[in-house]
Amino acid sequence: MKSVTVVGASLAGLSTVRALREQGFDGSVTVVGEERHQPYDRPPLSKDFLKGGLDADALALGSPGEYADLDARWLLGERAVRLDPAARSVTLAGGRELRSDAVVIATGARPRTLPGTDGLAGVHTLRTLDDALALRADLLDGLPRVVVIGAGFIGAEVASTAHFLGLDVTIVEAAEVPLERALGREMGLVCSSLHADHGVRLLRGTGVAGLVGDGHAPGDGPATGRGRVAGVRLADGRLLPADVVVVGVGVRPATDWLAGSGLTLEDGVVCDAGCGTGIPGVVAVGDVARCPDPFTGRHARIEHWTSATEQPATAVRTLLSGTSATAPARPPYFWSDQYQARIQLAGHVGADAEPHLVEGDVDSRSFVAVYRRAGHAVAVLAMNQPKLFNRLRRSLTPTSTVVVSPA
Repeated sequence: MKSVTVVGASLAGLSTVRALREQGFDGSVTVVGEERHQPYDRPPLSKDFLKGGLDADALALGSPGEYADLDARWLLGERAVRLDPAARSVTLAGGRELRSDAVVIATGARPRTLPGTDGLAGVHTLRTLDDALALRADLLDGLPRVVVIGAGFIGAEVASTAHFLGLDVTIVEAAEVPLERALGREMGLVCSSLHADHGVRLLRGTGVAGLVGDGHAPGDGPATGRGRVAGVRLADGRLLPADVVVVGVGVRPATDWLAGSGLTLEDGVVCDAGCGTGIPGVVAVGDVARCPDPFTGRHARIEHWTSATEQPATAVRTLLSGTSATAPARPPYFWSDQYQARIQLAGHVGADAEPHLVEGDVDSRSFVAVYRRAGHAVAVLAMNQPKLFNRLRRSLTPTSTVVVSPA
């Protein structure tokens, strides 16, 4: 193997280039990135960067010296439109064809949008640096009424930031219990209560019928994508006035360009435990890869920052060895900063896992809970308890029980 093409220039793509060099690959590496920016850190986009406290340069992943040492060719602002696995070729939107001995798919995911909102000013999703720049401009412009659609982690962080900026914030969530899929019913209610603690309205169990533009009367139908957003029409007929709307209703894997490639595409690129796709010389990593997780046993996409940094090492071992590598059985890890509170989760909760407090109490917003299933500890959740959380996280394994004593 003398050449590798990495499609995707975000954290997973950069981590792949690092892993290639760390594991001794000295051939040519080409990285294709649809965004015009070099790899940057995404977590601050919904927090410090959105507040105006950071500039884009502060988000950069890696230094000029590291990029020189990695010795990769970066094709930024280029979109891949087709993969021919047999020829190991990637075709770009302009017609250019890149051929190499191996291909790493690291195209991530794209935010879901509301139909009929294209071109309607004031409506935002948040995934990329350009998304964050556009949203930040609206928030810092002092537009007072913000409606966030979706009370997941991204929506909650954006709501927290908008509240910090002194704006009037309402969150609309279709589910009765925000974060229930990630945290379970009990802890989903606890963590989502942070909004009420800070005077942010949370409308639960409420769907959205559409958005209203500034040229529409209250009785008109949904916005047509022209003008500026003026309100959010709820499924029950209520109209929420809005100067800015942020849509945070999840993401979908960026696999459209892989249609007809022969890869199995089911909510991402279906891979084995070593990130192999079943086609020699083609692996997938990051948010786009749907792999068996050795810790949870689930075949799923894990949209976590830590997965994007750790998974590429396994994929590179698979590429360089020619056989599917064994991934380490580490518990999935995620964190979220909201209203000066840090929420941390390790492991996988699942529908039948029950949380048990081992430190603190939920009313003080400082606690640690261990989730158990059939007597076995499967996950740890903490709010504002990083020290104990990190100790319990390290002791969490697929087969052994967490030691729950905080001493």
